[in-house]
Amino acid sequence: MEVILLQKVANLGNIGDLVKVKSGYGRNFLLPHGKATLATEANKAKFEARRAELEKAAREELAAAEARATKFAAFKLSITAKAGSEGKLFGSVGTADIAEAATKAGIALERSEVRLPEGPIRLAGEHSVQIQLHADVVTTLNLTIVGEE
Repeated sequence: MEVILLQKVANLGNIGDLVKVKSGYGRNFLLPHGKATLATEANKAKFEARRAELEKAAREELAAAEARATKFAAFKLSITAKAGSEGKLFGSVGTADIAEAATKAGIALERSEVRLPEGPIRLAGEHSVQIQLHADVVTTLNLTIVGEE
């Protein structure tokens, strides 16, 4: 399936790129989320007419993401969780827990923006968590998990 990207998509392409993707990825993710449109002649002409508008919106999104990233530079998040005597948590701290705690602390954060490549955190202590606010903007959040018995 060939699509025209309406937004920058990580590991796929930039605005206006004509890319070939698997039909399930196109139908189930790119098209419903407004990230792409089918690559027909009519859609190509419609895209070229809207190119400047889409690129301006992309620049504004990038600027907003960079502004949000500066808030995370000095922000330290602390989460309290039940833990054993050796610092091992009963359960784990995942993306939803981190996003919820950050939102309660005053910085809006979505669950989908939190990146935990090694999986949920299962130990108390200091951790660095990656936050992807935009395809081009990735920042680090300093997280402290305090174990309580």
